[in-house]
Amino acid sequence: MIVVMKAHCDDKDIDNVLTFLENHGLSGHPSRGVERTIIGVLGAVGPSGTPGSIGGINPTIGESLECLPCVDSVLRVTKPYKLASREFHPEDTRVNIPVPCVSQGTMQIGGAEVVMMAGPCTVESEKQLMTTARAVRNEGAVILRGGAFKPSTSPYGFRGMGEEGLKLLAKARSEFGMAVITEVMTPTDVPMVCEYADILQIGTRNMQNYMLLDEVGRTNKPVVLKRGMSATIEEWLLAAEYILAQGNRNVILCERGIRTFEKVTRNTMDISAIPLIKRLSHLPIISDPSQGTGQRDLVAPMSLAALAAGTDGLLIEVHPNPDEALKDGAQSLTIDQFQSLMPQVQAVAQAVGRSVLTE
Repeated sequence: MIVVMKAHCDDKDIDNVLTFLENHGLSGHPSRGVERTIIGVLGAVGPSGTPGSIGGINPTIGESLECLPCVDSVLRVTKPYKLASREFHPEDTRVNIPVPCVSQGTMQIGGAEVVMMAGPCTVESEKQLMTTARAVRNEGAVILRGGAFKPSTSPYGFRGMGEEGLKLLAKARSEFGMAVITEVMTPTDVPMVCEYADILQIGTRNMQNYMLLDEVGRTNKPVVLKRGMSATIEEWLLAAEYILAQGNRNVILCERGIRTFEKVTRNTMDISAIPLIKRLSHLPIISDPSQGTGQRDLVAPMSLAALAAGTDGLLIEVHPNPDEALKDGAQSLTIDQFQSLMPQVQAVAQAVGRSVLTE
């Protein structure tokens, strides 16, 4: 349910509605737009006013709300996800990230500027990480990606350096001024990863790990939520709802390809998901063309396609020597390839009325 406030309403009017909702066992989430304020209503109230199923809001509550002098109208939310929907939050969400290497000291994901995130799939050594971080920063990347904990299809594959990898990422951040994004895989690891990372990444295999989603939702850290390899758009947004419902509003979605019948590519990158998410949700969305295709020569064209479709950032794997990478070398760009990609990224961003944040 959404409460649409009248144009002249003030903070006192909004507080009156919030108090009314609390008295009925509901919670209100105000969203202030340029012209109007709306209040999203969450709760589980059955037809008689007793606890019931989510979404079963007592119709008399809506009628009572419409009788308040500051309320213009009350609307039902048609989507199963509430906080993630554009109905609840018409304005675009912009997630602030502390980034020492940019002039303002912070940057936004979801604004006019496209954000470049680059680095190795997996942290393998200090030399490998520092070489890559220096190179991608010199070319304009402002966020360093790197996995300290890595899920592996085979139990015998490389599964990351753990906390030692996190320490190396923190060292690279100190040296190059970049923010750090890295994956967290279990609820118990969240506090430790928060000590080192600026952005928590939820990987495709954990998109529906609801205990993990709840745990990152209890933090203030920005969270990149990757689409599950077989997830629908609705399932993806419902996973985001878990994080939002715990109070963390700093959620960024990431399209990284889905599993289809096609075997030529590792995944099928769903470019249509980008404008669809923009229509259905207020959350920013970035794209991972490395995971999305699994092939190095497809990363550049899919990066440009994602930019044209409206992505707010690119998450790209780069390695000093991909052929010797311990993980996902086939989809990692060389440093020279990343250097060649950046002018193309800037050209396409400019063509669609955006710019690339580099400093």
